[in-house]
Amino acid sequence: MIKHFAELELDPNLLIAIEEMGFSRPTQIQAESIPQALDGKDILASAPTGTGKTAAFVLPALQYLQDFPRRKPGPARILILTPTRELAMQVAEQARALAKHTNLNIFTITGGVQYQEHADILSTTQDIVVATPGRLMEYIEAERFDCRAIEWLILDEADRMLDMGFGPTVDRLSSECRWRKQTLLFSATLEGKGVEGFTADLLKDPAHIDAEPSRRERKKISQWYHRADDLAHKLALLKNILTEQAERTIIFVKTRDRLAELRSELERAQIPCAWIQGEMPQDRRNNAIARFRDGTVNILIATDVAARGIDLPDISHVINYDMPRSADVYLHRIGRTARAGKKGNAISLIEAHDQPMMERVARYVKEEIKERFIKELRPKHKKPVFKKKKKDDKKAAQPNNKKKTTKKKK
Repeated sequence: MIKHFAELELDPNLLIAIEEMGFSRPTQIQAESIPQALDGKDILASAPTGTGKTAAFVLPALQYLQDFPRRKPGPARILILTPTRELAMQVAEQARALAKHTNLNIFTITGGVQYQEHADILSTTQDIVVATPGRLMEYIEAERFDCRAIEWLILDEADRMLDMGFGPTVDRLSSECRWRKQTLLFSATLEGKGVEGFTADLLKDPAHIDAEPSRRERKKISQWYHRADDLAHKLALLKNILTEQAERTIIFVKTRDRLAELRSELERAQIPCAWIQGEMPQDRRNNAIARFRDGTVNILIATDVAARGIDLPDISHVINYDMPRSADVYLHRIGRTARAGKKGNAISLIEAHDQPMMERVARYVKEEIKERFIKELRPKHKKPVFKKKKKDDKKAAQPNNKKKTTKKKK
């Protein structure tokens, strides 16, 4: 296993930038992806948010551009597609920081930017372009963007692009970039929608990399839960945690309605917070994230849809005010804390009906998640006990047996 960036055959100028950014050792996804990408292989990688996936594709791309320098000015050689404008900005920001000691040009092409601004960019020499699929397609159709020069196509958060309906656009972009040498696809999961929504010829004999955060990386997150008798009790627990324990917190809720209710409750309690949800105007969303980033507020309420792909530094606590619908979403949520070697906390506030989900999560993360109590807010009800599935399966199987016997009588 690769322990240090120095083992990855990267140029000294990249190693200096890595050190300046405070990265000491490569994460699992970086250690596995970078050598394969530099060997010229297509990559199909599963990597949850917070595992360092941006550097896993940006570093080999920067190295490639230095190994094969351009001979004359011209259009972009590496195209990175992301589902949202925010993610495009984040990826470009990190790419610029890593490319600080090179003279490579990195640009973004996204919605919400004046046409003229992009026209100016496209008339200069670009090395890497980070773009959202819809906006880029507009420029290709207007013959303002030349795909023939693209040597690497990188898809970040491919599963989310599919969720947002970009599948056909990405397939078109793939065929527009058909002269490329390599394709790298990163997705939170590889099952189901992860990749199957794209055409089969997107990747050629790819190296498969599945980088679930290692137990060692996850151990930095302390996980526990509090039981709540009802919604009022749950709210009292939350207020206590926010005022007594938490520093910088993301609170997850399951719907926009729940978000609106919680927001007004916290406002009533004079606990300042910002919030993001799906289908929110871009400027208000950017404003909420900026207020949280710069520390104007230290609490951000979010739905799962809204929080995908946003990298927020220094989160001390993730609170599941509502439990997620599946265990893998739980893992994505808690991965928001304990970033870049820091420690973090994940707290779930659960009502009786959430208990089976809590147990499913514990099995999924292969860890016991303990219950904790706040002295003056202990639950009055006993912990519910749910029967194990196996007994139910036997009961469910009985009617089928009867059917079989009736068939024999005929």
